[in-house]
Amino acid sequence: MNVSLILIILLIGAFVTYFVGDKLASKVALFFSLAALGCSVVLLNHYNLGESISYISQWIIQPKISFVLNADGLGIAMLLLTTALTPIIILSSFGNSYPNAKGFYALILFMAFAMVGTFLAADGLLYYVFWELSLIPIYFIALIWGNGDTEERKKAVVKFFIYTLAGSLFMLVAFVYLYTKAGSFLLTDLYELDLSATEQLWIFLAFFLAYAIKIPLIPFHTWQASVYQKAPTAGTMLLSGIMLKMGLYSIIRWQLPIAPLPAKEYMTVFIALGIAGVIYGSIVALRQKDLKKLLAYSSLAHVGLIAAGTYTLTADGLSGSVLQMIAHGFVVVGLFLAAEIIFRRYETRVISEMGGIRYQSPKFTSMFLILVLASVALPSTFNFVGEFTVLYSLSQINIWFAVLGGTTIILGAYYMLKMFQHVMLGETNTKPFADVSISEGISLVAIIAVLFFFGLYPKPITDLISPSLDVILKVIHRN
Repeated sequence: MNVSLILIILLIGAFVTYFVGDKLASKVALFFSLAALGCSVVLLNHYNLGESISYISQWIIQPKISFVLNADGLGIAMLLLTTALTPIIILSSFGNSYPNAKGFYALILFMAFAMVGTFLAADGLLYYVFWELSLIPIYFIALIWGNGDTEERKKAVVKFFIYTLAGSLFMLVAFVYLYTKAGSFLLTDLYELDLSATEQLWIFLAFFLAYAIKIPLIPFHTWQASVYQKAPTAGTMLLSGIMLKMGLYSIIRWQLPIAPLPAKEYMTVFIALGIAGVIYGSIVALRQKDLKKLLAYSSLAHVGLIAAGTYTLTADGLSGSVLQMIAHGFVVVGLFLAAEIIFRRYETRVISEMGGIRYQSPKFTSMFLILVLASVALPSTFNFVGEFTVLYSLSQINIWFAVLGGTTIILGAYYMLKMFQHVMLGETNTKPFADVSISEGISLVAIIAVLFFFGLYPKPITDLISPSLDVILKVIHRN
């Protein structure tokens, strides 16, 4: 059994979902997403037993391009994140009625296919193909099934598409140059290149532009809030829960090992950019009146801290960043789902128009509170493990980095608890608030279970990713 089976399942699932029609589309998509998750768990078991589950095949002879999927611990961790969140996102969408549902759910599976390929590809051009493929489905998901004024939605989505595509073209140029030096796009061959400091700087910056836009880091974040707000909630979940992790993951997998010298020389600059995102995102979130935009800026703050951790070039920094990527993926999907549940009942995302939900739905209130506390890194939740490790790595570089980075916890606690107070407490809203449905409840409980389990026992993930990160660190510090 090899890892390409996951891609086959998701791709076939996308086609089958589209051709079964609107009535069965959601259920068929859920079936294939669960099948992909099940196969991912089986692959993890094979990996733990020491069996080879990677896949390699010659694709194009000239230029030399191979279809290579590398399923090491880091790749499997991101594979599991993608295949675990995809069925949750699909299930959480059962509460909505979408026109042309077959197209909507087929695009979700196709996007999962592209993101899995991005996380596993070990050939530069193959990686680039998957990277770009992931952009197509989210473009149509946000454009066709998005919220608000049509013209504003078009502007937001087109801006996002152009931004990310333009950044990716710089990365493609970098790969072409690397091919002229190595005669191959294989990741292992690119790791072995002996590039000059100037060459590494240009390669580093080309990669950085693509990743900074995708994550996003300031000042490349201007597309984020509007797209998160205009996209349907399932699209926002895909963007925030999984797609932005492609950029963070790629820093670790591609940028740092191929061009480590600029990362070392300008370390403080890139850490400072990440921490600036923490402070900026938190401050702007304080002023938001729209629940979805508040969560978007909160996400910006958290990913800024993750990016800062990756650029510490330490074992703790990389490990903490990967842990926080996974934790953030689950908690941000949970928070956007909670926002969507409220919207389904009240038909508004304006915080001041909510309130009193705890009197009508104590179960939902309890689950929402857990997600809020997890997002501010309460001890015993998964986010605490990742954020603590990242902050510790920052303190090893400079204690002030840790102090400033820690503002995400202080400011985050303030604006998240303030938001919770306005949304869930206060006087009872005149509109009735129905309790959570079965699909909503299963989605929320699954997310909360993951956050608590790995918050109390993160060892399975750290054991999984540590060998891969050790290899990457050896490449980074080879000189």
